[in-house]
Amino acid sequence: MAKYKIVITDYQYETIQPQIDVVSAFPDAELIALQCKTEEEVVRLAGDADILLNQYAPMNACVIEQLKNCKAIIRYGIGVDTVDIDAATARGIYVCNVPDYGVDETSNQTIAMILAMARKLPIIHADVRRGNWGLSIGKPMYRFAGSTLGFVGLGRIASAVVEKLRPFSLHMIAYDPYLDPAKAEEMGVKLVDFDTLLRTSDYVTIHCPATAENRHMFDAEAFGKMKKTAYLINCARGAIVDTKALIDALEQEKIAGAALDVIEKEPIEKDNPLLAMDNVIIVSHFGGYSEEAIVSLQTKAAQEAVNILAGNRPYNAVNGKQIHEKQING
Repeated sequence: MAKYKIVITDYQYETIQPQIDVVSAFPDAELIALQCKTEEEVVRLAGDADILLNQYAPMNACVIEQLKNCKAIIRYGIGVDTVDIDAATARGIYVCNVPDYGVDETSNQTIAMILAMARKLPIIHADVRRGNWGLSIGKPMYRFAGSTLGFVGLGRIASAVVEKLRPFSLHMIAYDPYLDPAKAEEMGVKLVDFDTLLRTSDYVTIHCPATAENRHMFDAEAFGKMKKTAYLINCARGAIVDTKALIDALEQEKIAGAALDVIEKEPIEKDNPLLAMDNVIIVSHFGGYSEEAIVSLQTKAAQEAVNILAGNRPYNAVNGKQIHEKQING
């Protein structure tokens, strides 16, 4: 019988062979794959696990407080907003992610959305499908070179966007209170406050995590400060944008359009007004997807599990500092 139990709480992958390959090389652990949907199922079926690999199953305080042996909760992805980090930290449980997952894919998705907005492709495409042909629907359209691109958050994905768009001769600015200004300057990006970013950007692209501080960061007040010709791009987390405020801003023509890989409530409601707007792109939260990215994500999540069970510090624990301090202070 294996010494440790690694449990996949839930998954939507066609295969879990990457995890099987990693764990099978670590004889002290067994891998169990479940499809838990509720708190009760997680506690009953996976409550004695040493490591939880988690996609969407609930990881709130109620669940975490009932975990018996858990050393780490490892999320398939970058975001950890679905896990109660404070509750996990209080129990000495690491909360880990895969921060370099889908960086190339999500940065490409962001750029595709920015360019689609710049050339007004959604509006023109819809007009052509209605049987029209001409330039009028796309007017006014402005040259992309020389426009201002504002980043909310300048982490891995945003940095990749900066590098890939460098040949387009854009003026790039960013709001990121946690970034060293010297690093931004090295990238050719000017750090500004949030108000300045909203008022001066032609394109605002979101790349910050969903935290209590950032929830509804883009509300009615924020949209009221943006240019009427500006576009919002969100390939981060839906909760950062107040959906109702966005709908109002678009209906009142306070901004020119939006491109969304994510939205507050997923899947989006069929009667959501955004679906009927020609100046809006909405896709089903697949910005980080490619076949290669999924294999990498699964492999690295499993490698993190084995690494921790081998007695090592986690590669990527969002609460690692807090737990280490807790261990030192007893």
